[in-house]
Amino acid sequence: MENTQDSFVICRSPPLEALLFDIDGTMCVSDPFHHRAFSELLQSLNYNGGVPITPEFGMKHMAGRSNEQIGRFLFPDWTQAQLDAFFTEKEALFGRYASEGLREVAGLGALCRWARERGLKRAAVTNAPRANAELMIAILGLSEFFQLIVTGEDCGEGRSKPAPDPYLRALALLGASPDRSVVFEDSVIGIQAGVAAGMPVVAIAGESREVRVVAAGASLVVRDYLDAKLWAALDGIDAAATGADAAADGAPKVVDGERIVEPAVSVEN
Repeated sequence: MENTQDSFVICRSPPLEALLFDIDGTMCVSDPFHHRAFSELLQSLNYNGGVPITPEFGMKHMAGRSNEQIGRFLFPDWTQAQLDAFFTEKEALFGRYASEGLREVAGLGALCRWARERGLKRAAVTNAPRANAELMIAILGLSEFFQLIVTGEDCGEGRSKPAPDPYLRALALLGASPDRSVVFEDSVIGIQAGVAAGMPVVAIAGESREVRVVAAGASLVVRDYLDAKLWAALDGIDAAATGADAAADGAPKVVDGERIVEPAVSVEN
């Protein structure tokens, strides 16, 4: 399915001020490590009669959700102490596996350079526990890139995504306007949260998920950060803010399959 949405809709009122990123599945390919950790622990508990959970089960019931939400689904009768112990072990396993091979979604580095060159405000907004969020960002080499990290846990019980609270909190802390900010997400509940916070959302999704993310409210769907549709949209933002010539000068070039971002304006952070 080809996405035909207007590239200018990803920033409603240029100039662009801020980019807000989910982490898992949006910035990095983390699902295999979550699946491995959950699978091992659930099998050890004879969950589902010892039948291993499938990746599809994880995408349907876990992806994008907070540990609070996942725990209520998996073990509705468990005490909080039992859930805390389970997730402490699960996150330790995830951290070990992620450290062995977590990688960025293709082209993320180019987009980060584009944002830094333009002096944009940057936040990571996630339902992941803070320790895991910081670990993933560190593995990606982006600890200095993000000005703040907001987690669902920061917003109180029941107020993680799909509630808009994490994104609203990030906007308030950054001092950014929703009309001049863009969210990057991969999950339906994350997209719903960004839309509920009043922002356009760019969805990172394969063709099989495109209908679902559009239905959730995504303004633009791209495969990764090298997608030509994304860079056309960013060129549109540059053109609207600084004029077509500056946008053309600052547009990313492709050299041996890699996007090279040349700044339209020199900005000091």
